[in-house]
Amino acid sequence: MRPESEAELADMVATASAPLAVQGGGTRGMTPDGQLLTTSGLNGITLYEPGALTLVAQAGTPVAEIEATLAAENQRLAFEPMDHRGLLGTTGEPTIGGVVAANVSGPRRIQCGACRDFALGVRYVDGAGQIIKNGGRVMKNVTGYDLVKLQCGARGTLGVLSEVSLKVLPQPETETTVVVSGANDVQAVRALSVALGSPFDVTGAAHLPKQGQTLVRVEGFEASVAYRVSELTKLLSGFGEISLKTGREVSATLWVEVRDAVPFHGVDGDVWRVSVKPSDAPELVARIGPTDAIYDWGGGLVWLLLPAGSDLRARLGDLSGHATIVRADDETRDALGMFHPEPAPLAAIGAGLRARFDPRGMLNAGLMNTA
Repeated sequence: MRPESEAELADMVATASAPLAVQGGGTRGMTPDGQLLTTSGLNGITLYEPGALTLVAQAGTPVAEIEATLAAENQRLAFEPMDHRGLLGTTGEPTIGGVVAANVSGPRRIQCGACRDFALGVRYVDGAGQIIKNGGRVMKNVTGYDLVKLQCGARGTLGVLSEVSLKVLPQPETETTVVVSGANDVQAVRALSVALGSPFDVTGAAHLPKQGQTLVRVEGFEASVAYRVSELTKLLSGFGEISLKTGREVSATLWVEVRDAVPFHGVDGDVWRVSVKPSDAPELVARIGPTDAIYDWGGGLVWLLLPAGSDLRARLGDLSGHATIVRADDETRDALGMFHPEPAPLAAIGAGLRARFDPRGMLNAGLMNTA
């Protein structure tokens, strides 16, 4: 099913007699059981006010179209959403509704926040086929429950997004990445902690062990960037050899590699995404044994490439974290569950929300279940 309007979407959901598998561009490799319902027909930017830093788009609008529109006004989606296609081997076009539904957020999250922090409003259809509007086109306009934030990360289980309103930000004049070479994982996380704890407004902090590179990004006006890079170079000089990647295009290439987990593209094995306390990240990787890893968010996010069928959660031990399967075969997903098991109180809250927003269990049924 491919509705061409919000009213048609609401009618399809209201009259559905079996579960629906809600999908945007189909780039994340997740297809729950049920009849396919794609929002790709809900397409187009309905409002863009560069002076107000506000953009409104239908849920099926390709992210590439939005980024091109913003770039023409020297603006951007500051939370730099990941493109999953290379990692998962999928096709299609990432859509803005899919980005919001999954709260997809990239390396800049440590500085400016996640996708949900830029979501101003949503329109969606709940499991009963009702059209719901919450939030709006400016900040601080929500009274009552903030359903905008609730929909971010719900992955279509609490409603099918039809339109989203987003805050956008100006593109910085320039950027530079400070590259520290030769640091081991423990040293690298310490270096990232030093950089993030400094007053120099770091917008990216990552470590690529296989490449032996620790990356610290600085963005802004040219004179400001030059000063902050100079100071960061002094702070980080004790952790390894320092080099600079200067200029937006040169620096940005490194961060696309981090954002999209490029080192794992086309490589056999399961891919896991682990949220962990940064200081615990090196121990986590060491405990697993020989493996490829990518550290982002100063070590708070770790991408891991493991042999097919590995149960990472069983090997976490006493480390506190959340491990999500991003790429694996259906057998592994079914056996282990895609998402980390929640504590009983949180699981009860989640089940209660789904029962309230989708009482018939029609929308992406079972997607958020754990093993």
